[in-house]
Amino acid sequence: DVIAGFLYAILILLVFHPVVDLIDNFNLTYKYAPLIIIIFEMSAVEKIEEQLASLRIAKRSTLSKEPAYLLDIDISKPAQSESSRFVAVSCSNKSIRVYNKETLTFLREYSSCPGILNGVRFAHACDSVVFSACSDGTVKCWDIRLATEKAAQIFSGYPSNVFISFDINCSDLIICAGTEKVEKDSFLVFWDARGVTSCASATKEPLGVYSESHNDDITTICFHPVKPNLLVSGSTDGLVNVFDINKDNEDDALISTCNSDSSVSFTGWSGKDYKQVYCMTHDEGFCWWDIAQLDTEEPITLSHVLDVRDAVRIENDALHYLVGGLYHEKADKLFLIGGTSTGNIHLISCGTDGLSLVGTLCGGHSATVRSFCWNLTDECLLTGGEDAQLLLWKPGAVERSLTKKTSMKIASSVQKRVRVHNSSLESRKK
Repeated sequence: DVIAGFLYAILILLVFHPVVDLIDNFNLTYKYAPLIIIIFEMSAVEKIEEQLASLRIAKRSTLSKEPAYLLDIDISKPAQSESSRFVAVSCSNKSIRVYNKETLTFLREYSSCPGILNGVRFAHACDSVVFSACSDGTVKCWDIRLATEKAAQIFSGYPSNVFISFDINCSDLIICAGTEKVEKDSFLVFWDARGVTSCASATKEPLGVYSESHNDDITTICFHPVKPNLLVSGSTDGLVNVFDINKDNEDDALISTCNSDSSVSFTGWSGKDYKQVYCMTHDEGFCWWDIAQLDTEEPITLSHVLDVRDAVRIENDALHYLVGGLYHEKADKLFLIGGTSTGNIHLISCGTDGLSLVGTLCGGHSATVRSFCWNLTDECLLTGGEDAQLLLWKPGAVERSLTKKTSMKIASSVQKRVRVHNSSLESRKK
């Protein structure tokens, strides 16, 4: 690809500049290096976008005896093996299901009754250890290696805590969970996760809390991919906060507060060295900030789109909602994932000059897509939705069975507990 790109650059130069001029000056490399580099960069981004657009269904999980919305997905980290082995999914029926990553064969199921699970994450150092936050005020650790279906370790919060978001940092040392607002309080609760890979059966108490930085439900938490001390949180109060948890107190730890002007549904890190943060909102807005500009006079806002549904033109289709975002390291490019109520998935490229459609994945889901997970190791995408299906997408894959499952319905009592994408937020705080 590099040689082809170089020859292509030379061809362009020969077309627009006389050969004699190139020979006489002998400064082709110096004079035209920026043009060649731009061509290479454009080719890299275009290649990634083409790869994403070529995603096709490789595997489809079998429908469970008890169908449920698939609300969150994570893939085990390949730290101690050549590739990821497991996929964990949190479901609306208060369970975590574990599948073989390559075949989507069902392996295990864990129940959190009577609490409701919110989020699922694998440990980074051990691919058989998986966590989930729970509405009963705990974060539970499950060990796939054990025969028992009971939690191997429990991280307990304070009596009034109802956890609706959480994450574990890249060194597996700290767990953080966000709470619903109770009276006037909402908390970020922290635990020491050391020794979790051995999952000694015990209940751990919190290290402490942050209580002053948000004043409403803390809906999303995301640790920095490579710096274990950095954390971004988002809330229905519209704020996206960046913390350095190595600092002694909450005031010092708060590095930046960005206002999305809406209720935050998703946060993430992007950019080279992950110095940017972005968020999506419950009314389908998108905000993007460059934290590296905090100590400069340059503006930190890279993009602020009030409604992505109006900003992205999609021929013969529509964009009904956003699911989340993914940053592609190789292309240094941020993408958003959205979709339609009939199950189509839209891949959207983000730039400071606007948003554009990369491609649409059709023929997979038959209802709203709730969750996804991008695996950089083998460039595959996993998606889950309200049709109770878990799908594995790979570039150029061919699915053996093209049977499309019909949409399913879930009891209204469960629907009340599951966030639904709306065109407006009736209860949003201004």
